[in-house]
Amino acid sequence: IFKSFPTIPSVNISEDSNGYKVALAAPGLKREDFKIDIEGNRITISSEREESDEKEEAKYTRREYNYTSFSRSFTLPEDVNRDKIEAKYADGVLNLSLPRKEEVKRAVINKQIEVK
Repeated sequence: IFKSFPTIPSVNISEDSNGYKVALAAPGLKREDFKIDIEGNRITISSEREESDEKEEAKYTRREYNYTSFSRSFTLPEDVNRDKIEAKYADGVLNLSLPRKEEVKRAVINKQIEVK
């Protein structure tokens, strides 16, 4: 009996003055298993992978198939520089760096206003 459990990778999103970081937990995949698309103000991270295992024994052949897929979409903030987005996969975690546009970075600099 085969049971299929849908798996949606966990995601952590953080923000600092330089931009946003997305960390997606996806152990067991390879770098080439990921597809990252930007359409309008939406970024989609997806993966599809199919594996099969075939074993021949004396009187029968046993085949097992494993199909894994997921898709996660997020709305991009207006201040993200889409041309500078980077993705790296290491130790089972896909890390995306979404830097802010330079003009927004300058505007984010803290400033204290003197009261007159």
